[in-house]
Amino acid sequence: IILQTFSKAWGCAAIRLGMAFASPDIIGILSKIKYPYNVNLLTQKQAVETLHRYYEIEHWVKTLKEERENMEKEFAKLPCTVHLFPSNANFFLARMTDAVNIYSYLVSEGIIVRNRHFVSLCGNCLRVTVGTHIENEKLIEALKKSPIDKHI
Repeated sequence: IILQTFSKAWGCAAIRLGMAFASPDIIGILSKIKYPYNVNLLTQKQAVETLHRYYEIEHWVKTLKEERENMEKEFAKLPCTVHLFPSNANFFLARMTDAVNIYSYLVSEGIIVRNRHFVSLCGNCLRVTVGTHIENEKLIEALKKSPIDKHI
């Protein structure tokens, strides 16, 4: 079974659409448990429009990968970074020296990441979504000047 959503690489999280590709037997089983008519007309139209922009999306994904690699390299240099977990998504998980205080500091700077400190097995972790080049630079610069490291 191959599952695909329109959320991340396609940039259409709001349409809440996913697809399953599998053998006819498996699709038959899945069809028995899904809601009938579970994809509305507006979602279908947006999905078709998005599929027609494949080459634009492909370019965007290439740029996103480059930005993620750059962000990971920059994060690895920061004294507040303890460990980076491998990622193939538009975000990565970073174990920090003090995720709760770093998160609060970033919020005060107008930068939003996801604090995963309270999630099981994610103590002191932040989930960082890759943004535009300018957004990513703003995040890195804020972390470089963070007062948090001076107290650790």
